Amino acid sequence: MTTKTSVHHLLTSKGNRKWVQIHVDSAAEAAAAAEAGISIISCEPDHTLEGIRRAAPYAFISAGMPHGTVANGEEAIRYGFATLRRGADAIYCSQSPRIIEAMAREGIPVTGHVGLVPNLAAWTGFRAVGRTAKEAAKVMQNVKDIENAGAACVEVEVVPVELAALITASTPMITMGMGCGDACDTQYLFSCDVLGTNTGHYPRHA
Repeated sequence: MTTKTSVHHLLTSKGNRKWVQIHVDSAAEAAAAAEAGISIISCEPDHTLEGIRRAAPYAFISAGMPHGTVANGEEAIRYGFATLRRGADAIYCSQSPRIIEAMAREGIPVTGHVGLVPNLAAWTGFRAVGRTAKEAAKVMQNVKDIENAGAACVEVEVVPVELAALITASTPMITMGMGCGDACDTQYLFSCDVLGTNTGHYPRHA
């Protein structure tokens, strides 16, 4: 891969292809992912980010903003631009649409999150979300709220495949699917689950 994968590239390719996506923990894993042709990478915004960027220069990198890092839009904008300067292409944000909107208004690509959101699991438990009509409607509303806030992408985690398909078909955002079948625009896993280095619980979708 010798062409940089940008948010424009992803959005204009929606519906025409499926993407492989992986969360990496190191530059070595990022280099292996790039060698394997994986063009969408997620990572933490810690000391590894610059090395991951160098190891995968053409990949689209969504760097996670730890939940609760910012308290308002101004802080989010400063954080977002600082993370882009360090090499990210998008900022993962599991906080409210108002935080997403503040960054998106300044042209910062943002990845939201619906379904099973680990940072919000105190409200849902660690389980599939959206199996009832009421829950599915709430997930759909969350998607629309994130879309209306201006996000470029949305992680869709552990929802029924039928709901994932509906979300993917009804939003212009790139849907990043984890544990919800093959309906989303990307198929997303963590490197520790793929490589067998996870020391905790292995999710069924791994």
